[in-house]
Amino acid sequence: MTKKTFKVNDVFAITGDQTSNKDVETSDEKHRPENNWRDLVSYWIFGLCNNFGYVVMLTAAHDILKELNGEQETHHGGSNRPCNIVSTGAILLADIIPGLIIKFLSPFLPFWHRTRISISCAAAVGGFVVVAFAKTETLALTGVALTSFASGLGEPTFLAYSAFFHHNVISTWSSGTGGAGIAGSLAYSVLRAVGLTTQQTMLVMIVVPALELLTFFFLLTTPKSHNIEDHHVGDNVKASNDLPAFTSTKEKIFYIKRLVHFMVPLCLVYLFEYFINQGLYELVYFPDIFLDSSEQYRWYQVTYQIGVFISRSSVNIIHIRQIWVMALLQGLNVIFFTFEAYYMFTPSIWIIFALIVFEGLLGGGSYVNTFYRMSREIPATRREYAMMVVTLSDSLGITLAGFLAMPMHNWMCGTPGGIRLQ
Repeated sequence: MTKKTFKVNDVFAITGDQTSNKDVETSDEKHRPENNWRDLVSYWIFGLCNNFGYVVMLTAAHDILKELNGEQETHHGGSNRPCNIVSTGAILLADIIPGLIIKFLSPFLPFWHRTRISISCAAAVGGFVVVAFAKTETLALTGVALTSFASGLGEPTFLAYSAFFHHNVISTWSSGTGGAGIAGSLAYSVLRAVGLTTQQTMLVMIVVPALELLTFFFLLTTPKSHNIEDHHVGDNVKASNDLPAFTSTKEKIFYIKRLVHFMVPLCLVYLFEYFINQGLYELVYFPDIFLDSSEQYRWYQVTYQIGVFISRSSVNIIHIRQIWVMALLQGLNVIFFTFEAYYMFTPSIWIIFALIVFEGLLGGGSYVNTFYRMSREIPATRREYAMMVVTLSDSLGITLAGFLAMPMHNWMCGTPGGIRLQ
């Protein structure tokens, strides 16, 4: 018995049992990738480790800027809102642009997966070390950029390599990336809370890329064949021999238009999401409570990552077929948080925490459902390339969010180039 997908209002699908197409199921079973526990666990660890540094840098953004500016934190507006001189959007851009560039180039570079993963882990270690010992904003942003490069190289590589394994590794990868959100933000927040400095905390984080490398070389199984068609005979998608492998770069470029319906909604969700996270979180402030401004920012990040983890781990229970619905809801979140940052009308921080969980659910759900659908619907000979291309979508949305976050920060705070609030 295998799983069937039932459509509910053409938006949600809940899995149940059924017998799938017998002709498909019986075709050359010996070549189908096995659902091996080692591969599933490995891909969960890959998701965790690959996104860990990226999350840590965003969680630490407020502290990094505050410390490098000599604890300079200005207060602007009638609400006495605390503001760093530089927006955390600057950290976001350093944490995403190098990754965006490498993701753009990745589909057209040789797929030397061992070399790619080794470079990714080395760059992650370098990023933590550079940020730990940075004495200037430029050097700190360089370290963040190294971490971005590591994550940006790792994600398309692991997703493309997943084409050689059972499609369930997509769900464990996504769950792992959600776990990275909680582990990264919580680990940083807890280590700071118990008294470690930012430098000490960054150096502790080096164990994570080391774990990624060990998992790749010693836990993950080796595919029996590196012929993509061998591994997906019998997939319930269009037969591989209907679409031969790409023969030119031009052919790859023209194929992108078939992926637009995956890319645009995902890009919009992440644009809205990270505009909130890096443009508005630091401006949503509750004075005279048990958390100061820096602690509020850190725990906003932790709360957001809890929502991401839940939704990225849910794809085997519920499928969301129309990602544009989540893009629309995330746009409504932007409107609410913008008004909240300006007027500060919400009576309790706990209401904000609840809304942040919802925001994380939308972001994580859009990610996992996009790539899970691709693993089921994209023909085998196109899947490796398609996975690498669509990873551009969230990075592009996040990059645009970073550029919008900085002028929003200036406008709200009344720093140079903005309008002073009264």
